[in-house]
Amino acid sequence: MAARRGPTFRRRELGKELRRLRERKGYGTKEAAAAIESSEAKLNRVETGHNQLPRVRDLEDLLDFYGVTDPDDRDHLLMLHRESLSHDWYRPHQTYLPSGAALYLGLENDAATLRAWHSQVVFALLQTEDYARSMFMTAKAVDERTTEFVEENVAVRMKRKEILYREDPTELRVVLDETALRRVIGGPKVMREQYKEIERVAALEHVTVQILPQKLVTYRSGADFVILDFDAELGPAVMLDSALGTTVTDKPREISAYGRRFDAMREGALAPVNTPEFLHRLARELDVD
Repeated sequence: MAARRGPTFRRRELGKELRRLRERKGYGTKEAAAAIESSEAKLNRVETGHNQLPRVRDLEDLLDFYGVTDPDDRDHLLMLHRESLSHDWYRPHQTYLPSGAALYLGLENDAATLRAWHSQVVFALLQTEDYARSMFMTAKAVDERTTEFVEENVAVRMKRKEILYREDPTELRVVLDETALRRVIGGPKVMREQYKEIERVAALEHVTVQILPQKLVTYRSGADFVILDFDAELGPAVMLDSALGTTVTDKPREISAYGRRFDAMREGALAPVNTPEFLHRLARELDVD
């Protein structure tokens, strides 16, 4: 399987290498930013992959400042820079994305494996269009959003699901808390279709969905998260989702901690083979209500 390397992947790869070069020389971000007449904040966002270096001259000046003289090393970093400048698929919708979401979406598209835990709502890649729209509409007035914002985000959510159906699909492992499945979004009809969609997606050979029953006394993470693993030079990352926005970290200590959390919940959850019957039971309970 060929490793996927989109623009966001390349930005993050370049940023990590620039940070390594800076730290190797013992420079702070203030000194390095001054070398290209930029700000610490902008350089920090370049090093974390959030922003690109818009001018090749800035990269060349940084490499000179860091003492990178080997032609092959410089050519490799310039290649990363060129590939980081192309547009990600979400670019037309970027104005409507929540804070921090753009970086995650780019990385999600290039990930080989996603390991997700969701406790309050169904994980995005498992959602139906009606479920997603109902969820955004419920929050529309409270969050002071427009109908256009809702529709743009629903379109992005549906587009994201394509990584599960492409020729070289992303491997997906999800653990859902029973609470996320019992929370009624959009009404019984929407929920019945949502249960069917989870069952359909879980039937794909590269997808595993497990449920953590409410009555089970076991570990549960207080935060929803996704661990992203890549088939290339870039190390894993973790996305944390909250009302304040989306954050992505690649700190080894955080990666390790969230890996342990996911493994604990996966081991405590029902086996994947039990997921369809659990969903059928929830659907029957909706009929009774």
